[in-house]
Amino acid sequence: MQKLTLVIHGGAGTITKEEMSPELEKAYLEGLQDALDAGFAVLQEGGSAVNAVKAAAVILEDNLLFNAGRGSVFTKKGLQEMDAAIMDGKSLDAGAVAGIRNVRNPIELATEVLRNSNHVFLSGKGANDFAIKQGIKLEPDEYFFSQFRYDQWRAVRDSDNYMLDHTLQDVKEIKEQKFGTVGAVACDQDGNIAAATSTGGMTNKKYGRIGDSPMIGSGTYANNKTCAISCTGHGEIFIRAVAAYDVSALMEYKGFTINEACEEVVLNKLVRMEGEGGLIGVDSQGNFSLTFNSAGMYRGVKSSDGTNEVAIYKPES
Repeated sequence: MQKLTLVIHGGAGTITKEEMSPELEKAYLEGLQDALDAGFAVLQEGGSAVNAVKAAAVILEDNLLFNAGRGSVFTKKGLQEMDAAIMDGKSLDAGAVAGIRNVRNPIELATEVLRNSNHVFLSGKGANDFAIKQGIKLEPDEYFFSQFRYDQWRAVRDSDNYMLDHTLQDVKEIKEQKFGTVGAVACDQDGNIAAATSTGGMTNKKYGRIGDSPMIGSGTYANNKTCAISCTGHGEIFIRAVAAYDVSALMEYKGFTINEACEEVVLNKLVRMEGEGGLIGVDSQGNFSLTFNSAGMYRGVKSSDGTNEVAIYKPES
């Protein structure tokens, strides 16, 4: 019988238990579980992997704790610019958006690009115009405001520094650095797989910077022959490494398992390039991997074999 599997992440980085309050830890774990439950419910009802990863990503985008959708960080101009991508492993169809504003759920817009645009990648005003045409829900700037994100930005807005997502206020003594991205991969009842990734990017970013999340092959990739992958980390290095596709290539051309391929990319290739972060993956048999080289990764997995786990920190050896 086909194994149903959903795997999610909410970002990776220097995330330690010492820096986390019990209340915040509980909130993160509950947020991850809510996303797992939403996505897995789609699979249990016979829904597609594409719809499952979209459902999980929407829940994470709506949660202020995660740097995507409503929780997106501030750019140099004090605004939110969001990126997202989704890919169907059965058809290799994909949809991606970058530099969009006021879209409540960027992953829903990416899905519309996949299904209804005859294109793969839309950006900026054109992507927003397409959102309006497709009836995607928009929100005012106030919807995306949180004091936590505003204080992060205020600490660096008068400098040329940009900042990866973190939770401490004093920039001179940042002990926690988190790569803010959310993502999901899934295997459905037909053995089809899909991947979705969404992000608000870097605090105080300028020049219209785009990371790996919306780039097919770098931050997001899915192919039924091999795997579905969603990445989280320092985007520039994941782009240069073509990280998501590299996992697929190792499986297709070298016969690696999903876990072997993920570990080769994350623990060897990215480390050599000084790339910090991680990724989640699933294959068409429902086998999965959650691999990261950082101190922690917000993550979770739920499968029809009874597996249901959410975690934050690196397992104790």
